[in-house]
Order: sequence, then C-alpha cells, then structure tokens
Amino acid sequence: MARDVTLYYFEPSGFIPNNPTFPVLHYKQVFKHNEHNIGKIFRSHNWRNSWVDGIFSYHHYHSDSHEALGIMKGSALLQLGGEHGSKVILNAGDVLVIPAGTGHKKLSGTPDLQVLGAYPNGQHYNTKRDTEEDFLHSTEEIINAPFPLKDPVFGARGPLTEIWKRNQE
Repeated sequence: MARDVTLYYFEPSGFIPNNPTFPVLHYKQVFKHNEHNIGKIFRSHNWRNSWVDGIFSYHHYHSDSHEALGIMKGSALLQLGGEHGSKVILNAGDVLVIPAGTGHKKLSGTPDLQVLGAYPNGQHYNTKRDTEEDFLHSTEEIINAPFPLKDPVFGARGPLTEIWKRNQE
C-alpha cells in the first residue's frame, strides 16, 4: 500500500470548530483495486462501529470522535473545514481520516458512491451541525476525543500515528 497522503489544516469557520491540533489526512488510492478490503483492514486496526452509506450533504462534524471514511465505490466532491474550507475529490480506493471537530459535507457524488465509515476503538460518535448551540458545547469534547492507537490503514506505524502524535506534543 502506498503512503501518498495530503494534509489539510483548518481554522474555525462559522460555527464549525475544526480541530485545533490534528490535520485531515487524505490517503489517495491507498486501496486502488482493493476497495473490498477497506472494512477488513479498518477492523484489523480497531477502527470499528462501521457503517456503509453515503456522506451527509450538509456541514457536520463529530465532536467526540475521529472518523475514517473509505471510498468503496464511486467518487465524491467534499467540502472540508466549513464554508470557507477546501474542496476535495475522493475516488474509490481513497481514505479520509477526519479529526474530531472538523467539518465535512458532500457537495456532489456519483450515483454508485459507497462509503465505509469507522471510528477508533469502535467508539460511538455524535453528529453536530453548523449551529451556534452545537459549537458552544463542542470545544471540550474535541480536545478530549480519545487519541487513536492505530492508523486505520497502516496500523501502529502509519501517517496518523506519526503526524498526529508529533502535533500532539
């Protein structure tokens, strides 16, 4: 598996807090021609509580958990970091690791889009929207979101564990 990873950092945007410490990680084509194994690999690195579906078409974030999204089929254009964030194209075989508090929204997607989402240690997660009330109650949860012990794709020695750990210090 290749390690072509792009990092995205975001400041707060409107009522999207974004993560003050950790960047979004975009692993491009890490599962190219092997998309059917995304769930198996995520589970082997203890990213569980998974689902298979699409991505919400409104700005949202999870204040109490980090999230991994594996693109199993199709492609999508996402807006990361809120209304003034970055637009990112995701294709089958890509993985996006979104730190707690970071906004994301599907702008468009192919009809066959199929995404597998998972969370470190199988933890439960909340869904917050771009509202003042959600924003005001999220800061402490974002800071206290449990640190993942493993990268969802590469395990103990992946970009998440290397880059995020460095940012944590």
